Amino acid sequence: MAIPMADSPRPNLLLFLSDQHNPHVLGCAGDRVVATPHLDRLAAEGVRCSAAYCGSPLCVPSRSTLLTGQSCTALQVWTLSDILPSSVPTFAHALSAAGYDTVLCGRMHFGGADQRHGFGERIIGDVTGALLAGLPPNLNGQSYESTATAGPGRTGYQAYDAAVTATAVQWLRERAIAPTDRPFCLVVGTVLPHNPYIAPRPLFDAYIDRVEAPAIPPGYLEALHPAVRDWRRARRVDDLTPEQTRTALAAYYGLVSMVDRQVGQIVEVLDQTGLRRHTAVCYTSDHGDMAGELGMWWKSTLYEGSVGVPLLFSWPGHFPTGLVVQEPISLIDLAPTLIDLGGGTPLPATSGRVLTPLLHGEPVPVAWRPDVYAEIVPALGPGPARMVRRGSWKLVLHHGYPSPQLFNLDHDPRELHDLAGDPAYADQREALLALATAGWDGDEIVATLARRQAQRPAPNPSNRMAQPRSGEYWSPPPGCNAFPE
Repeated sequence: MAIPMADSPRPNLLLFLSDQHNPHVLGCAGDRVVATPHLDRLAAEGVRCSAAYCGSPLCVPSRSTLLTGQSCTALQVWTLSDILPSSVPTFAHALSAAGYDTVLCGRMHFGGADQRHGFGERIIGDVTGALLAGLPPNLNGQSYESTATAGPGRTGYQAYDAAVTATAVQWLRERAIAPTDRPFCLVVGTVLPHNPYIAPRPLFDAYIDRVEAPAIPPGYLEALHPAVRDWRRARRVDDLTPEQTRTALAAYYGLVSMVDRQVGQIVEVLDQTGLRRHTAVCYTSDHGDMAGELGMWWKSTLYEGSVGVPLLFSWPGHFPTGLVVQEPISLIDLAPTLIDLGGGTPLPATSGRVLTPLLHGEPVPVAWRPDVYAEIVPALGPGPARMVRRGSWKLVLHHGYPSPQLFNLDHDPRELHDLAGDPAYADQREALLALATAGWDGDEIVATLARRQAQRPAPNPSNRMAQPRSGEYWSPPPGCNAFPE
């Protein structure tokens, strides 16, 4: 069988990466409505990181930071149009060099001609916007229409994730009987629970009478930070009715349950083939989704529902069971951690930390850097912003606005009370503000993106012909979109 020897310290590595999963919408995270038994099992049989953050709450920059262990600013990747340079090494490069078979199955949202970035093999291609053909317009964006129009139905994204999961299951079955002793790193990338908020009818029906639009406390909207007010205005979230929010939330919960079932299929085949005891499994998402929290939706904010991610690890017999790591950590730490588990050479220039000691239940290392950062350049609304989390304190710096936001997450987990203007917390604010501005310049980011936009060629259909096609993109089956159903 294609498994490491029993005494080998190097496991197979399996990373399941979903897209836009709110960290609070998990049974093991305390949600009493959503059904996520397979993810809950991973948490019960392994380690759950309860304060995990993405490097950016936007797909392309987040995935770039996850792959490389570097920040958006270090990579100069902030938007969906930015391209990770092929010269920057990823954990796939490092693990390939360490003797791993590195395999990408599905979604990774690479831009440009390089669709591998170190992966030796891709067994099913990526998803494209063409999968939304035939659905109402704007369902995939970050604006009012994509939440106001929600409900039961079929989408190409659902069909794509089913194909990705089936491909991964088949690959694992074949791998289990393949004549090789090389360990593997398999990354399974799905696109759900990303909007459009359209779920299969049975899953939508299972939630529509059980979810409620999250309440917004009296006076909250009147006291909003100006940057958040501008964000809300640009996306028209305050135009959504409670019924529209409830419908979208039911569909979102249904999509999370779909992802959970697909994780269950992957873990089941690991169990059936005997691979599981030799495989370290990680589940996470590239970023969150506000999913109605504070009356907000989608990503592109630095509130917990958007910048936070679920993060689970399981390796039977090696990682403790039922352990909850409460230390704030980042997906930027994931690349160094996977490389460490695989015995590879650390990446150069990484700012990520190796999580392996924490996953084994050991105390926080003495040299542990206590700060976690994230940044975002929203496509709509205010300009660049950066978050720093240290302990229970979180500061969000909004470029172009006179003041930051400051929250104590131990006392205010919903981020309802901005303490930045309270003199009693001036010292805390200034200390975190100094961290947030160190090595980060909003003016420089704005100028860099403006130069890129000016240099970007006009849209031309022939440009797509220069992109890699064979094996890199998935073709949707006819009739995969049906809404409403």
